[in-house]
Amino acid sequence: MIDQAIFRPVVPAAAKRPRLWHWREPSILPGFPLGLGITLLYLSLIVVIPLAALAIRPWELGLSGFWRVLTDERVLRAFRLSFGLSILAALLNAPLGLLIAWSLTRYQFPGRRILDALVDLPFALPTAVAGIALTTIYAPNGPIGALAAKFGIKTAYSPLGIFIALVFIGLPFVVRAIQPVLQEVDREVEEAAQTLGASSFQKAFLVILPAIAPALLSGVSLAFARAVGEYGSVVFIAGNMPFKTEIAPLLIVIKLEQYDYAGAAAVGVGMLLISFAALIVFNAAQILLARKGRA
Repeated sequence: MIDQAIFRPVVPAAAKRPRLWHWREPSILPGFPLGLGITLLYLSLIVVIPLAALAIRPWELGLSGFWRVLTDERVLRAFRLSFGLSILAALLNAPLGLLIAWSLTRYQFPGRRILDALVDLPFALPTAVAGIALTTIYAPNGPIGALAAKFGIKTAYSPLGIFIALVFIGLPFVVRAIQPVLQEVDREVEEAAQTLGASSFQKAFLVILPAIAPALLSGVSLAFARAVGEYGSVVFIAGNMPFKTEIAPLLIVIKLEQYDYAGAAAVGVGMLLISFAALIVFNAAQILLARKGRA
């Protein structure tokens, strides 16, 4: 009988020793360490360090002073106005943006490209110019403002005027978030649903809406985030009356003009915390919708 030990490979003694170091296998993503380093450096310089400075500055007032600024009635009214109208404007932009994106994606009509370009106009238009244009139209002596005044509706220099401005600047975010997803929706799935007897209502709400729901929610969150910090297009049409039409970004500017830098930073930190909490809710809902759509 042949001894199998003869055929065993001879392992060098050095190979049996545990190595203190070893070469790492090459990454499947070339340049990943360098790219990650540049990304972290950029985010640190542009995002993390400025936000850290913003968070540190209010503590010059102490905890009691910081809390006193945030609980001031004028600040609370400004927060309520800014965040409340931003949420309402984002919610209104959801069906409006979906309707516009649907029309641009599913229909061919004369002037479609012009309409598609007009959607991006609030992106390119300077906010101050947008504010002046909206004020000219919705002021009491403007064409729409004068017509609304006949019915007892005050558009400019009121919360309604702020709401209109926030809808104007937030609409493109919803349209551009939904439009590419609508273009990628499989038409065969819609045709299959129609073949199985689904009505147009069922096809829209049971087939198309679940597929675009994460993108729709993403667009709504972007519109909300833009509306919260909007200043230029709102300050002209708001009227800027304390306790009535004074938004939080304007209150920060007022405190800066009064050299109350710690107070302005305290208001900014308050806006940052509320916005961060709202975006967490939006992102969590978006993840849940995406998982539900894949299930």
